[in-house]
Amino acid sequence: MSTTTPATAPADVVVLPPATWRAAADAHAARADALTAGHRARRSRHERHAIEDFLYEYYPTRPAQLRRWHPGVGVALAPDADGPAPHTAWRWYRTGDDGTVTLDVPAFLAARGDAVRFVAGLVGATASRPTATGCFGLHEWAMVYREDDGEHRHPLPLRLGRAGTDAVVEGHRIRCTHVDAFRFFTPAAVPRNTLQPTRATQVALEQPGCLHANMDVYKWCLKLGPAVPGDLVLDAFELAREIRLVDMRASPYDVRGYDLDPIAIETPDGKADYVRRQRAFAVRANALRSRLLAVCEALPAA
Repeated sequence: MSTTTPATAPADVVVLPPATWRAAADAHAARADALTAGHRARRSRHERHAIEDFLYEYYPTRPAQLRRWHPGVGVALAPDADGPAPHTAWRWYRTGDDGTVTLDVPAFLAARGDAVRFVAGLVGATASRPTATGCFGLHEWAMVYREDDGEHRHPLPLRLGRAGTDAVVEGHRIRCTHVDAFRFFTPAAVPRNTLQPTRATQVALEQPGCLHANMDVYKWCLKLGPAVPGDLVLDAFELAREIRLVDMRASPYDVRGYDLDPIAIETPDGKADYVRRQRAFAVRANALRSRLLAVCEALPAA
């Protein structure tokens, strides 16, 4: 619910005129629509997509939520002839006597302060570490290791078959640092991981070479909701979508039914390709982490 306060926007808050914030909101909605077009079309036909649906189910959100633009902390929206910005009716916004709408920072921190502190600690720690390569996406392989046929996590055939998949796992050293990947390892795969990540060790272990940790930047943007500017949310979503495709291309699943070429991490060329992409994703994800950390740091100051 919105609140009305006698105060106008603080002097250190950037006030956007109506033409500016309306243009930003329209551009954001158009970009979100383009990014979610395939998903929305499939949903209208009641079709499933074993790869891309993950972004809407594991990170539970709807296209309508993605297209809603938030200016972010430290930005206020000036009213126009029609009245205050529509944000005045949205949760965690407040409206001053002059009609200017801005994030209600005290109310937001009262509800989400613990989340802000956790996200700041996690993304800051992750970005500070060197990029660890050499995992080769084996987390997905460990999720089906010695699993009975027909019980896979994703409804796709195994590219190398059951025996070939198990042989790849047994022929490699697994060092998964991500708790939310590790928790889906099969019982037989758990002791093969050189690390045993837990929720308690998440901040201590996550590093920017992990594809899932880099996809999760999108999750942390969603967690902080309207405090995060819309362009950062969509940048994180776009990166997560690209990473998801690579994650599944390097997995044991046969993704050729989706017109995707596999990244055969069981071969030297496949390993080199995976590491090259891994390093590029780390650079992009760390840039997003820096922007998200700036949001977290602005909240107490605001």
